[in-house]
Amino acid sequence: MDVLLENHLDYFIHDNTAATGLSPEMLAVTREAFGAGDFNLLAEIYSSQLADIRHPDRSLCLLKADALSRAGRMAEALDSYCNAANLDRLRPNELGSLVDCIAHTLRVKECLKECTDYNGVSEDEHSLELFSCRLCKCLLIEPTTLECGHTFCKPCIEDDGIKECEICRYKLNKTNRELKPIGFRVNVVLRCLLGKWFCAESEARRCWLEGDRMRNERGFINALEKYNKAIEKAPSMCRLLGRRAELHMEMNNFRQAIQDGDTMCRLTPLSPKAHYVKALALNKAGYNEEALQEYFYCLALKPNWTSVKLETQKMLSEMFFSVFKTDGLPTSSLRPHQTGLASHLKPASLLLSSLHSTPRRWNQTATAETKSSCEDSKTLASVLAALPFSPGLKRKFSGEPQGSAPPNKLPRKVLCSDEASSSQMPAACCSGRREVPPQLLDSADMECSVCMRLFYEPVTTPCGHTFCMNCLERCLDHNPKCPLCKENITEYMATRGYHKTLLMEEILQRYLSEELIERSKVHQEEMAELSNLTQEVPIFICTMAFPTIPCPLQVFEPCYRLMIRRCMETGTKQFGMCIADDIKGFADYGCMLEVKDMKFQPDGCSVVDTVGVSRFRVLSHGHRDGYNTAKIEHLEDQKVDGEELAELQKLHDSVYEQASAWFTSLKDNMKNQIVSHFGQLPEKDPDMQGSASGPAWCWWLLAVLPLEKRAQLSILAMTTLRERLSTTRRVLSLVTRKHPPPRRPSSSAAASSSL
Repeated sequence: MDVLLENHLDYFIHDNTAATGLSPEMLAVTREAFGAGDFNLLAEIYSSQLADIRHPDRSLCLLKADALSRAGRMAEALDSYCNAANLDRLRPNELGSLVDCIAHTLRVKECLKECTDYNGVSEDEHSLELFSCRLCKCLLIEPTTLECGHTFCKPCIEDDGIKECEICRYKLNKTNRELKPIGFRVNVVLRCLLGKWFCAESEARRCWLEGDRMRNERGFINALEKYNKAIEKAPSMCRLLGRRAELHMEMNNFRQAIQDGDTMCRLTPLSPKAHYVKALALNKAGYNEEALQEYFYCLALKPNWTSVKLETQKMLSEMFFSVFKTDGLPTSSLRPHQTGLASHLKPASLLLSSLHSTPRRWNQTATAETKSSCEDSKTLASVLAALPFSPGLKRKFSGEPQGSAPPNKLPRKVLCSDEASSSQMPAACCSGRREVPPQLLDSADMECSVCMRLFYEPVTTPCGHTFCMNCLERCLDHNPKCPLCKENITEYMATRGYHKTLLMEEILQRYLSEELIERSKVHQEEMAELSNLTQEVPIFICTMAFPTIPCPLQVFEPCYRLMIRRCMETGTKQFGMCIADDIKGFADYGCMLEVKDMKFQPDGCSVVDTVGVSRFRVLSHGHRDGYNTAKIEHLEDQKVDGEELAELQKLHDSVYEQASAWFTSLKDNMKNQIVSHFGQLPEKDPDMQGSASGPAWCWWLLAVLPLEKRAQLSILAMTTLRERLSTTRRVLSLVTRKHPPPRRPSSSAAASSSL
């Protein structure tokens, strides 16, 4: 708070820090009053200081005026500002509190507080319409969907200043105004829909863009023709009116610019931008008083608009100067200790006495060429007279009005504007909400060209075509090209950036909700059927797989890309692995695999890390969308107990020791290869019957032993651990006889060789 106070003091003292003559004790009281927000006390302190000095002090006058402004005591504040202005010209930065107070009073008296949000932006301006570009805030023209799924006007995102998505901050890969990998392409479906639903506005937007291009090339006449043509097609587009007003100002057609600004204010009376355009036009035309009023409305609607506040302070400074340059008062007549001054010596009283007079409006003057005459009549009184605060207003700056109008009361200025324009402009023009004509809604316009059904989870390719996500993925499984235009989109596939086109999805939800619900039901039924592994299991025909053993796969065939993608989408992450069979297509036994990780390659192939889960027996063979399926039953080992369990334990331990000895006897390079693929030999399980598939080390051994697939398959199908261990022991014995471990040289042989 001390910092704020110092700023408050330094704001007016400038280089002469001793100008106020405040004693240290009084400064302490000042700090306390300022910290408590007691601006009335501050004003009394400064008044007493002024009364104690022989000559009026400008800094104290300004401090008093500032305190009175913050306290809402406008009549007295103006007295102090006038006293200071008579001593020396008021600087713009000395009028900040006055501007804030006037804008705040206007905001309260006109009930603008109920019509604007926290930041002073009107609700209609703050909430963008569904079909508006989030960059230019207008109807999408040449809609272009980015990889993140958000859609903008193509000219907007081609701007060099746009480096990321305005909504999600997705970084654009732009080089030389081109979006990689294949540049900016218009979303074909959205362009057709917007052109069909909003034909006139779309045509107006095209003329608007042509006008902008001509204006940038300094072809003002041609640009104006394009703007006029656009406004004929869409007379209620406020931003277009603002653009034409700016062009009129560049061409010195100030009266036409004022007319466009006035139309904007009628269409959107709560838009700060509309009042700003009108203020700018009035200012350039020389109607400074009217311009100042519009600037105050801008600040009432948007209090934090710094540039407008600075401009308002400059204009007020000029007006104070123009008044006191010709009507300055002698310093001796402004002794602040006098309790009352004659009205003819107090310009502020003269200003306040005319508060209820009717200000001169711009349309009461013939043409803008009367600028010189209006400058002659330029007074602060006529400006302040138009502002809706009374001379006796005394209210805390931060307080709310007592007995203010109810929230449903429209601002007086808004009512007047609406009444003036009601006969000229349809009510729908001011709503700012676009509605699609029901007769133009056709679900056929939003059908996927692959499945010929309503879009479900629509995605847009870089070339601008839209498909269902699943349909596009299935097409790209076979060919890395767009299903419609056949453009190569390999780089797009590499990113796997299949983000839904959010605008298309919102359109479906809003206008075709019932059809979308039915489409969603069909999709959910398909997913439920695919996820029911008890009914039908997808089968990958490739190699032998075993429970608990890793099985890495490189998937490149389109049918298996689809199969594994569905496994991931349904959440099962499982499929069956079988070896091929010349007669049946695939073997009668296999192993369920679970996907642990999946990495995509630029060509669309994928590397899938899986691990064996359980064994199964095939009951029937099937087929779906290019890949095999099967109805299965899961296999479990038969458990034993008693003496059989003891014998089984001995057999288990014996075979494990035999397997461990065989693995230890292998050459280092061979062992390293086995370990890199399958890992180390697993430890013995404490409970060899704890798993439905038996000990993990058995399957590890079966995977690394040099056996044919058919022999491995027969062991995989066994449902008793005893039988599997016995077979494994015979295989180990056979392998050991064929490839006996190298014998270590005896000590005597080693000694003789050394001799």
